[in-house]
Amino acid sequence: MKFSGSHNEWDEVQEIVVGSAKGAIRSRIGLDQKAIEYAKVDNLDESELGTFSKCTIEETEEDLEVLVSELKKLKINVKRPAEIDQSIEFATQDWKTDGFYNYCPRDSLLVVGEKIIEAPMTMRSRFLEQFAYKDMMIDYMKEGAQWFSAPKPRLLDSAYNLKKGELGLNNLEPIFDAANVLRAGNDLFYLVSSTGNELGALWLQTVLGSEYKVNLCRNMYDGIHIDSTIVLLRPGLVLLNPERINENNLPEKLKKWDKIWCPELKDNGGNAKYLLSSIWVGMNIFMVSPNLAIVDSTQTELIKLLNQNKIDVLPLRLRHSRELGGGFHCVTLDIKRKSKLENYF
Repeated sequence: MKFSGSHNEWDEVQEIVVGSAKGAIRSRIGLDQKAIEYAKVDNLDESELGTFSKCTIEETEEDLEVLVSELKKLKINVKRPAEIDQSIEFATQDWKTDGFYNYCPRDSLLVVGEKIIEAPMTMRSRFLEQFAYKDMMIDYMKEGAQWFSAPKPRLLDSAYNLKKGELGLNNLEPIFDAANVLRAGNDLFYLVSSTGNELGALWLQTVLGSEYKVNLCRNMYDGIHIDSTIVLLRPGLVLLNPERINENNLPEKLKKWDKIWCPELKDNGGNAKYLLSSIWVGMNIFMVSPNLAIVDSTQTELIKLLNQNKIDVLPLRLRHSRELGGGFHCVTLDIKRKSKLENYF
């Protein structure tokens, strides 16, 4: 059977990867962490950083198992990453670090049609994260997937920018996390931010060729990833973050779509001093099909809004989404959708 892949963010899911919180650690602090993860933290106290608590890991695994169970009920094939010892130190010629986690497969792998692309990730601690998916990628390649790995960035100190109010990532080599990208058939929307620079977009456009258009999204959000800023719900309908998006910075192509603005969200922050996501992780939803979304069950106003727009909701929980830095779109990677390549604009 030919590898079917995934062409957009909304068509019916057939196969998916769900992340894992097992073994997750808070990476050692380096210049990359200070410029990206903790850019808005003044006087970062490394002694209080700590690690993820046993409760956080165990409850997150419980929540992920519920997610897996619900996806299987929908006849979706579910895969999980291999377990990796994140505490093991590794190094290049230029720096040393330990690992992070495999909680967010969305961050490290980008599926564009029949292509699966390993992203040139931003954080040193995530340099080898794709190893948790290698056996899976080999199987997909045997099915016919076109498997690419972006050039590994050196991630030197000069790659990062510590100046407040500016992007934390300089434009010295191609760097981006896969979660900087949203797919809408022939068009991709790429957030230029602290986890994706313009050289990264250029590399992606070069690899994808003229069949695709990588649309740059600038001056929206200087933080991490696009999927708590813009959510493509189905052709012609987009959910937007009212704090970050306006008519001036909304991509021209999306201006023609119907727009719904995310309502006030419930803050599901945890007990940890340092949280990896803002309150807007509550709009980090996952479209199972054009008419069904997985949404945090505490976000009742958002659920009502989606229902008003003829989208059913499967309400689930990710109790530590802010601490771990990922909602339902982050912790899933749709490998196969029942879709074909189309032009939606």
